Amino acid sequence: MASTLSTFKSLRLNRVGRDFGRLNALKELDFSIERGEFVALLGPSGCGKSTALNCIAGLLSTTRGSIWLDETRIDTMGPEERGFGMVFQNYALFPHMSVRDNIGFGLKMRGVPKADAAKRIDQAIATVRLEAQAEKLPGQLSGGQQQRVAIARAIVIEPPVVLMDEPLSNLDAKLRLEMRQEIRRIHAGLGSITLYVTHDQDEAMSLADRIVVLRDGEVRQIGTPEDLYLRPARLDVADFMGFRNRIPGRVVARSGDHIILDVAGTEFAGTLRSSLTGDSAIAVVRPDDMSVGETGLAATVEACEYRGRHFFGSAKAPGGIELFFRAPAAYRPGTPVKLAADPSRVLVYEGATP
Repeated sequence: MASTLSTFKSLRLNRVGRDFGRLNALKELDFSIERGEFVALLGPSGCGKSTALNCIAGLLSTTRGSIWLDETRIDTMGPEERGFGMVFQNYALFPHMSVRDNIGFGLKMRGVPKADAAKRIDQAIATVRLEAQAEKLPGQLSGGQQQRVAIARAIVIEPPVVLMDEPLSNLDAKLRLEMRQEIRRIHAGLGSITLYVTHDQDEAMSLADRIVVLRDGEVRQIGTPEDLYLRPARLDVADFMGFRNRIPGRVVARSGDHIILDVAGTEFAGTLRSSLTGDSAIAVVRPDDMSVGETGLAATVEACEYRGRHFFGSAKAPGGIELFFRAPAAYRPGTPVKLAADPSRVLVYEGATP
C-alpha cells in the first residue's frame, strides 16, 4: 500500500453505502478522519455502526461509494491488504497460544523476520503493560488482561488505522473505566487513527476527539463531545445524548432563539435548536437539570430511587407527560410536585417526529 503509518494523513469515506437486500444498512457515509484522531461511531443497536466498521475493515463489501487512505482507494482491496488492526468484542484470542504468541500471530502471517518480530512483540507487551503475563495462556488472564492482549495484537502490526468494535462491552463497570484510560493512553502513543464503535455515550465522550452519531444507517451529527452534549442538532440526537425528558407544548412567545411554550397551562422556556414552521414544539431536558421547585410543571411522583449523593424520581404530568428529575429527598409515590428547569438547560425542537 502506498500510504504507510509513517506517511499517511487521513482516512476518507466518500458517500459509502451498504445494502442488505432492500434494507439500506448504511446511507452514504461521507466524512474524513485525520491522522492521530480518535473517532467514535455512536448509536443504538442496529443503527449501522458495526456495518460501517466492517466495511472499512474489508470484512463487508460496500454497495456504493469509496474508501480512501490518502490517495489510495482501499475499498477494492481485501482486508489483509489494508493492513488495519482490529479489536473485536469477544477478543478472538487463540486459547492454546501464549500471550506472546497471540500478539505475534499477525507478524508471523506477514512473514516478519523473527528478530524484528520479537522486538515489536516486546514493545507491544510493554505498551499494554502485560510483561508479567507474557507466557500465560488467555484462560489464565482476567477479562481486562485479555482485552489488552487483543489491543496489543492489533497494534503490533503498526497499522495506520485501529478499528475497535465495542471492545469493553464484556467487562464489568470498574474494568470498563480502567480500560477507557488505557485505550486513550495507547492511542496517544501510536500516532494512528482509532475508530471506535460503541452504544455508550459516556464511553464515546470520554474517549473520542469527535463523535459520529448514527441512526438507521444515516449520519445524524458529527461533532466534538462538547458539541454533542451541549448542542445536539436534532431531536433524536438529543434523546440519545441523555435529554430524557420530552415535553410537548405550544409556542406562545419567541424572541430570537428564546422560546416559551405552553405545557398543560404552564409556561416552559428554552432555547430553539431547529427550524420552527408552526406552533408545535418539543422541549427536552436532562433529568439532572429538572428539579423540584415552588413553580413549574405540576406532576405526581410515580417512583423515586437513591443513586448516591442524589435521589432521582419519575413523575406524570397532565396529558400523560412522563418527567424524570433530581430530587432533594425520597418522595413517596403519589406526592404532588412542581418541576422546573433553567431555560438555558432546555432545548426546543420542531414538534414533528424526528
